[in-house]
Amino acid sequence: MAREQSTTYRIADLEERQRPRERLAELGAQALNDDELLAILLRVGLEGENAVQVGNRLLRELGGLFGLQRATFSELCQQRGIGEAKAAQIKAAIELGRRLMMVHPDERPIIQSPEDAAALVQYEMSAFSQEHLWVILVDTRHRVIAVDKLYAGSLNASTVRTGELFRMAIQRNAAAIIVVHNHPSGDPTPSPEDINLTRALIQAGKLLDIEVLDHLVIGIGRFVSLKRERLGFD
Repeated sequence: MAREQSTTYRIADLEERQRPRERLAELGAQALNDDELLAILLRVGLEGENAVQVGNRLLRELGGLFGLQRATFSELCQQRGIGEAKAAQIKAAIELGRRLMMVHPDERPIIQSPEDAAALVQYEMSAFSQEHLWVILVDTRHRVIAVDKLYAGSLNASTVRTGELFRMAIQRNAAAIIVVHNHPSGDPTPSPEDINLTRALIQAGKLLDIEVLDHLVIGIGRFVSLKRERLGFD
């Protein structure tokens, strides 16, 4: 007996005005939802699901775009309908997005607000499943000199050494630093330990003549500036 043909397998089965690629060409990428953009990367679905439906399921099961960004290559391959080729396409697209957020090496951004500092690191840091602590080094005009990626793992008073946070700042003759770390839970609410670390860094910075401009905690889709909230900045 012949196997029944699925009616929802191909995007080509959709009306032309509903197809993601055609909609992108006519309206621009910003007009497409997340499912449709992902469907363009996937290109084809599987029996019973077109690419848009596969994209919808993938986002739902992984926890949206941030979950998709956090997923490893192996975890993507384990999803139904996502083999190595599709997983590679997804990870490549995410990496291109990350690189787009990075500053051209010939351009040095100026940090004028907590939003400027967060924009420099948030895309990458919000995807980490472990805590990371970075230090943004700036000159007297608050132009970025470098981003020192110091710690990865569980951060506490015993693992974070104050001197380490200032080492590259001293080497690169930075005038000030901005400390940034992430909360993998997605909630950027500063902990008492975050506030205590901030106070210790400010005191150390005064001795070294290097100002601590801010301490940012990065969550998923949002961040907290301890300086703006007057936490540790007495």
